Amino acid sequence: MSNKELEQIANTLCTKSALKQDIFNNTVNQFQEMKKVAFELVEKIKEKVQTKEDRIIIDYNEKSEYEFHIILAGDILVFNLHSNVFRFDENHSIWKTPYLQEDESRGYTGIINVYNFLADSFKYNRVNDSGYLVGRVFVNSENHFIAEGKRTMGFLYTEFEKLIFNPEYMEDIIENLMIHILDFDLYAPLYEHVSEVSVFEVKTTGDSIQLKTGKRMGFQFSGNNEVK
Repeated sequence: MSNKELEQIANTLCTKSALKQDIFNNTVNQFQEMKKVAFELVEKIKEKVQTKEDRIIIDYNEKSEYEFHIILAGDILVFNLHSNVFRFDENHSIWKTPYLQEDESRGYTGIINVYNFLADSFKYNRVNDSGYLVGRVFVNSENHFIAEGKRTMGFLYTEFEKLIFNPEYMEDIIENLMIHILDFDLYAPLYEHVSEVSVFEVKTTGDSIQLKTGKRMGFQFSGNNEVK
């Protein structure tokens, strides 16, 4: 290997790899701030709910440095910080903005994914149950962000050059996700999609409460197609 190639490798490591480490560390810090915002928001909601109906469970659960859960009655929002840094796809419209044309390094981001599960999936350890990605947040080294997701998440947070990921936006995003999942109901599956079950499935579950469940499949046995 020539000195030129060695120099190229060294330069790439000192620029791109260092950039990715900086972005990841920055996203971790922002995620820790998001945890605080989520906890405070949950406490406010819990106080309001318990004055009206004390049977409803509202809770915040920190699982690790990179994950926390919000429990809203029969639903759980799982917030997960991905351990890698990503670059927007070449065909993404964001590359046409002056913000990225001025500096391509701004197109590298950390990602926070948010999934919706049924609370019973965790309570009864139904490890085959499905969760659904309801939103994700992209944060770059300058704390600019965009978000993708269902309903309002799909169009409220698209101006990458203007949006700064701060506690106000964090709370707004969490609230929008809460509203979405509370309106995202559990569907009963079509009869023909759950009309067969094997002896193995019955013996290994032990109880119908353990059968595979997800919001858009209602419930189903493994091997069946999901109900849309």
